[in-house]
Amino acid sequence: MSLSGAMNSAVSALQAQSSALSIISNNLANVSTTGYKASSASFSSLLTSSEASSSSGGVTVAKSQNILASGTLVESSISTNIAIDGDGFFAVTTGDGSEIYYTRNGSFTVDDDTGYLTSNGYTLLGWATDADGNVVGGTTENNLEEIDTDAITGYAAATTSVELKGALPADATTSYTSELELYDSLGTAYTLEVNWTKSTTADNTWTMSYGDLTTSDGTTVTTATISGATTIVFDEYGKLESFTPNTLTISGFTDGAADLSVTLDLGTIGATDGLSQYTPDDDSSSTTVDIACTTDGCAYGTLSGVTIDEDGTVIGNYSNGESVSIYKIPLATFSNANGLTEMSNSVYSASTTSSGATYHFANSDGVGSIQDYELEESTSDTNTEFSAMISAQQAYSAASQVISTAKEMFESLLSAVR
Repeated sequence: MSLSGAMNSAVSALQAQSSALSIISNNLANVSTTGYKASSASFSSLLTSSEASSSSGGVTVAKSQNILASGTLVESSISTNIAIDGDGFFAVTTGDGSEIYYTRNGSFTVDDDTGYLTSNGYTLLGWATDADGNVVGGTTENNLEEIDTDAITGYAAATTSVELKGALPADATTSYTSELELYDSLGTAYTLEVNWTKSTTADNTWTMSYGDLTTSDGTTVTTATISGATTIVFDEYGKLESFTPNTLTISGFTDGAADLSVTLDLGTIGATDGLSQYTPDDDSSSTTVDIACTTDGCAYGTLSGVTIDEDGTVIGNYSNGESVSIYKIPLATFSNANGLTEMSNSVYSASTTSSGATYHFANSDGVGSIQDYELEESTSDTNTEFSAMISAQQAYSAASQVISTAKEMFESLLSAVR
C-alpha cells in the first residue's frame, strides 16, 4: 500500500467515524423522544482494486435503524395517549389528508379546535363504527378517516327492549298496575302505566294493557297511540307458558321523535326467570304489583371524555353514563418495516422497499394490542451510546495518528530526495 493510499484510507476513516458520531449524537438527543427508534452505524470496507487485495480503499459507513424494535411502555395520565404492545404502526395524516404516514408515537390528544386526535401536527386515522363497535363502510385504506371526537358530541338512545320480572297473584280478583320507564329517540323520558288484569273466563291467563304515557313533569301525552294488549298464559305450576304479541309500539310523540318499537322480554317459556304466577302468602289489598323492569335507552348526554380499548375501539363517554363506540383504530404492518423512510417526529412513510401497508384490527392477526394511558419510550440507551462514542473517538484518534505518521514519512522522503 502506498503512502497516498494510507492517507486516503485514514481520511475515509475520519469521515466514517464523524458520521458514526453524528448518529450517536442523534440517538442521545432522542433518548426521551416517544416512539423513537435508535440508529446504528454500519461500517463496510472499500477496495481500490478487486485484483489487489492488499490495496485498501478505506471504509464507508451507512446508517441502519431497527424500526421493529419495541421500546418500554410507560404510564401516562392522558387517556388518549396510546402505545402498541406488539407489532404494528398507527396510521396518521397531515394537511389535506392525501398522504398516509405511519408511527409508533401515540402521544395523541384531542385538539380543542377540531376535535381530532393529533400529535405533532399529525392526525390519527381510523374506521368509523356504529354504537356497537361494528365498522361501517369497509376496512380498507380508502375507508380510513380522521378520528373526530366531535362527530358525536351528544348521545341519546330510544328504548328498544323491556325485560320484566315478578310474580302475579294467582288468586287475583282485581286489576293491578305497574310502570315502565321509556325513552324516545331524542332522549325524552316517559312513564307508561301498565295494567295487569286476570281473566275471569280462562285459567291462568292475564292481559297486560297500557294506560297513560306521561313525561317526567307529569304531563300526559294525549297524542300518543299505544299498541294493544299482550295476552299472557301460565301453566298449572305458575311457569310462563306463552305471551303474544311480544312488541309494544308507541307513535305520536309531540317532540318529533321517531315511533317506538319495543321488544317485550317476559322470561323463558317453561321457566320462572321472568314473569310467574303464584298465590301470595298475605292478603294485601294493594292495587299495584311488584314487577321489576329493566329497559335500554337513555336520556341525552354530552361528551365527557374519550377512552380507547385494547382492540382499538375509540369510545365516547357521555354525561348520561353511556359509553358508545365511535371509531376503530387499525394497526398497519409491512412485509419489510425496516424499509420505511424515516421522517421527523418518529413518523415514517412507505417506500418501494417496505411495500404497502396491510391493516388489521388491534389485538388480532398477530399484531399488537393498544394500551391507553401509556406511551412507548425511545429505544436509545445511554450506556450503549456512550460505549459507541468511546469506540468512535478512539478510531478517529487512530486515523488521525495515521495521517500524522504518513505526513512525517512524506517529509522524510522529500528530505532524502533533496
